[in-house]
Amino acid sequence: MKYLIIGLGNIGPEYADTRHNIGFMVADELAKQSHSSFFNMRLAYYTEFAYKSRKIFVIKPTTYMNLSGKAVNYWMQELRIPVENILVVVDDLALPFGTIRLKPKGSAAGHNGLKSIEGVLGSTDYARLRFGIGDNFPKGRQVDYVLSGFDPDEQKELPALIDRSVEFINSFVSVGPELTMTRLNK
Repeated sequence: MKYLIIGLGNIGPEYADTRHNIGFMVADELAKQSHSSFFNMRLAYYTEFAYKSRKIFVIKPTTYMNLSGKAVNYWMQELRIPVENILVVVDDLALPFGTIRLKPKGSAAGHNGLKSIEGVLGSTDYARLRFGIGDNFPKGRQVDYVLSGFDPDEQKELPALIDRSVEFINSFVSVGPELTMTRLNK
């Protein structure tokens, strides 16, 4: 069994610790916990490791958020991963900070990274791990909000939430989306 985990974000130090880059942060922690390192490969930072007799491939697209689909499509084809074995880790304005939810499929809900993936795959039938970043911004300031860093209070909670996200990913690859949602979505 092979799985492709995609952490969405933007490359560059100016985006490193922003809300929009939570997918990269989760992917980094997943790699760290599995003692693997990322390499700059075609269209993405890439790593792989084994987990419970499954082969896990992890990418952080280097295409910037709006073209994430290009990297996802390339690596799905290259590694021959079926759509049901991909999981996209994404920031979500619709969920309060601290809420993490696995969804087996769904709309892009205005997220440019998910729109790109949907456009390239021609489908919304892929799992996504939605990491709530809240929507505490004035009208018309959404871009500034997602590209800003976490508040000091949020920063204190971030390590535990990122660990919880890794728990979701490990569960997804070992028992599948339905059982993971039953056990971990709250």
